[in-house]
Amino acid sequence: MATHSGWADDARPDAPEDPRSLGRLVSDLSEQATRLVRAEISLAKAEVSAKAKQAGIGIGLVAGAAVLALYALGTLITTAILGLANAVSPWLAALIVSLVLLAITAVLGLLGVKRLQKGMPPVPDQAMENLQEDVDTVKKGMHR
Repeated sequence: MATHSGWADDARPDAPEDPRSLGRLVSDLSEQATRLVRAEISLAKAEVSAKAKQAGIGIGLVAGAAVLALYALGTLITTAILGLANAVSPWLAALIVSLVLLAITAVLGLLGVKRLQKGMPPVPDQAMENLQEDVDTVKKGMHR
């Protein structure tokens, strides 16, 4: 029958039975922290890349709208000239073409602005939130 003698080498009954040493635990913590930071950096890169892609598409659509707007302006000028030169028919056809070009310009412009808004600002929001949660978790663990 074993009794507790009070000597330092007696095993405490409430002590956790973990065969790993303190050095090994610190090493594991360091490894896991490194992996976590690398994963967060990878997430941040992916998030910034996705937002940059959205911004690029938006810029392309806005540029397309700008080009069509220039053509529409040229067509509107031609329409005014033809309208003054001839009384009815040729300028009416040119006006219809101008209105169609302006409608396409408006659609492209709106789509481009929406894409730009999706990609702005190019900040990795999700990665930053995850990193803050990780820091908070580590701080809570250190205070135990």
